[in-house]
Amino acid sequence: MAPKTKTGADLSGKAVDVRTYKGMIGSLMYLMASSPDIMFFTCLCVRYQASPKESHLSAVKRIFRYLKGTADLGLWYPKDTGFELTAFSDAYHAGCMLDRKSTSRHIKFLGDKLMSWASKKQLCVSTSTVEAEYVVAASCCSQVLWM
Repeated sequence: MAPKTKTGADLSGKAVDVRTYKGMIGSLMYLMASSPDIMFFTCLCVRYQASPKESHLSAVKRIFRYLKGTADLGLWYPKDTGFELTAFSDAYHAGCMLDRKSTSRHIKFLGDKLMSWASKKQLCVSTSTVEAEYVVAASCCSQVLWM
């Protein structure tokens, strides 16, 4: 999407077929498993599937045009890769300027292939960088143990 693109609740726009729009969104959600770069904009378009307008449909079509041009990119999982589970975690202390909560980021690899990733705001307010790192490390370890 262009940096200045604003996708919002277009109240005055012309309505489009809900069934077609939901089918396109479903296809994009399926593709997010191998193309995580479309996740943000797909989730942005999902918000408007109850009453989509032409502006929302054009945003979805733009994502499909992007995918057509980048068909050779994505996450690939060949069968001959190793099975070593490796995880990395990091925290951005007090990253949110509104509530001063830290941002947790962690990523997991199976062999040399990306398997899972996350980036989200922590539920608690950390008083130090070490505490923020401990919170994300605990979350990452619990997910690794689950795997």
